[in-house]
Amino acid sequence: MSTLTIRIPNDEHERLKALAAARGISLNTLFEELSERALAEFDAETRFRPDRGSERRRLVVLDHLDRAHRG
Repeated sequence: MSTLTIRIPNDEHERLKALAAARGISLNTLFEELSERALAEFDAETRFRPDRGSERRRLVVLDHLDRAHRG
């Protein structure tokens, strides 16, 4: 696992700490969740560009994601 140092305004840091506390998680866990979400969005965006793969394959993946999201 890597360590990452980021610089953010103090007020933003306080708001993120409050968000993490409201969710009952650590600030580190909050950043892990946020980065996972950002990467998932990026992966979905890059996988579904018109120049990549067939339309059928994109629809199959979307159906899979929809079923997983419904839980």
